[in-house]
Amino acid sequence: MTFKSSVELYTADMQTRVKENTWHTKAHIIRTKLVPYLGKLKMCKITPQQIITWQNELMNYKDEHGKPYSPVYLKTVHNQLSAIFNHAVRYYNLRENPCQKAGSMGKKKNREMLFWTKEEYLKFAEIMMDKPLSYYAFEMLYWCGLREGELLALTPADFDFEKGTVSINKSYQRLEGRDLITTPKTEKSNRIIVMPKFLVSEMQDYLKMLYEIQPEDRMFSVTKSYLHHEMDSGAKEADVKRIRIHDLRHSAVSLLIDMGFSATAIADRMEHESIDITYNYAHLFPSKQVEMATRLDMERSV
Repeated sequence: MTFKSSVELYTADMQTRVKENTWHTKAHIIRTKLVPYLGKLKMCKITPQQIITWQNELMNYKDEHGKPYSPVYLKTVHNQLSAIFNHAVRYYNLRENPCQKAGSMGKKKNREMLFWTKEEYLKFAEIMMDKPLSYYAFEMLYWCGLREGELLALTPADFDFEKGTVSINKSYQRLEGRDLITTPKTEKSNRIIVMPKFLVSEMQDYLKMLYEIQPEDRMFSVTKSYLHHEMDSGAKEADVKRIRIHDLRHSAVSLLIDMGFSATAIADRMEHESIDITYNYAHLFPSKQVEMATRLDMERSV
């Protein structure tokens, strides 16, 4: 069986098991990065050395501006190739996955974690105030730590203003010119967030501005690219460092850490695992090393 034929089996088996937007990403990688290089080769004859040669081509690639693929993207591409081989091993009697011997490429994390302090966010928010949709969208992203897709899927029915909560139970994607509402990223992403009182009032004010909006209508009827543009231009005008929209989620976590909340409490609000909060944001938590040593001294002397 050729690699291309194996990909066709993989597609038939897996396409209906993942979200449409997830498969769209996988299919693009397979079509542009894997099949052109490996498509005609026999699956059982592909060697670790061939995988390494393929890796080197991708790692040495530069676009017309001299920019290489990011380490995170390289890792994603390699993982997709490995997944296809693993599928063939598990279900179609391929003897082994040559990616395991070749080793991976790239890395899971691409960059230092960027975030805004509360002061930086407030400078940015002030610039946004004359654009209600943008202002209220960024308020939800920052104070609730939402993902972009979660924000863009919000409807009036998701809010309980008496309890001061918002339910996160879906995500919005724009895929090939179509609006797509899917389930959230993970099962744990389904959650209810208690909003601060000022944000409850802001969302009520915002809904009053939306003419004849229905309970199931999207409240923020824009795309991710619109938010990216607004964030870039707003950050420039506010004279604060440029960060990604997803970094607002990091900013929300860093604020809660600064306020003294535990990793477990923050994880519950952000639908992370507490160990992920501890590991990924460890540098932001106050150091306990001196306190630990002092307590150990006390234990020893008892």
